[in-house]
Amino acid sequence: MSLTKKIMGLVFKEDAEKKSGHADDLSAPSIPDESLDILDQDMHRLMEEMGTRGETVQREAEKEIRSASEETLKRLHAQKRGRCPVCSIPLRQHLAASICDSCGWHTFDFPRGGGVKIHLSDSDGIIEGDKCYFLKTGEVLVINRDVVSAKIPSKSVNWVDYCWDDQAIEDQHKQLAERMTLRCDWCNNAADPEKDGFHSVHVAFGASQARYCFCQDECYESFRRMYPSRVDRNCYERNCAECNLCIKRYDDDSDAIHMLAKDYLAARSR
Repeated sequence: MSLTKKIMGLVFKEDAEKKSGHADDLSAPSIPDESLDILDQDMHRLMEEMGTRGETVQREAEKEIRSASEETLKRLHAQKRGRCPVCSIPLRQHLAASICDSCGWHTFDFPRGGGVKIHLSDSDGIIEGDKCYFLKTGEVLVINRDVVSAKIPSKSVNWVDYCWDDQAIEDQHKQLAERMTLRCDWCNNAADPEKDGFHSVHVAFGASQARYCFCQDECYESFRRMYPSRVDRNCYERNCAECNLCIKRYDDDSDAIHMLAKDYLAARSR
């Protein structure tokens, strides 16, 4: 199995270096020993029977992995810019979820420590786990302590309860605050939402809505004088919930500071 492990290790190491710049940042996926044994036998058979054909297959596999990595990076860049990686429509961004209400694409975080509860449709039973995954076949895999503990047919699943508690949500807020610092869009100084004079406004200078934050009244007024809103929209004075003159990027309830899109948060200097 040493040949297979060596080849697979090189592929994953190269992939990790391209993504993060460091080979140790990402660990190789866990592959069952049984699958590695089968793969090892197939590769030895190819090497013995077809000579260079085995090397060709290896290069083709590496090429496919690189192509998949490129597609993953494209999707991540689209998400980073607040766009759906499928249809490019602006995402509805929340603290632990990004949702496209146009095509239905979405991604979200699992509650740390809270787990999930799968409510069964054919009974009052509940199956609990650390995480669960919906397969393309419709079945649900339940994970407990990093192993599959249950496989549930789609027809037996009624709904899934993701067990977020107040402490878990508060921890999520703290982690975001520790990693990021909000910057004033006028003077670029740190903007504290808890201080007097802080402003967060939605303005659409073009087709899409954008959010701007200011650390004090003076910065907000200076920005307004320098960048007046379009007369027909009057964004500074109008309630966005009552206006349909631009493409909305934020929900009506997203005024809370933890709802700020990540593209308006600058990494805290270390």
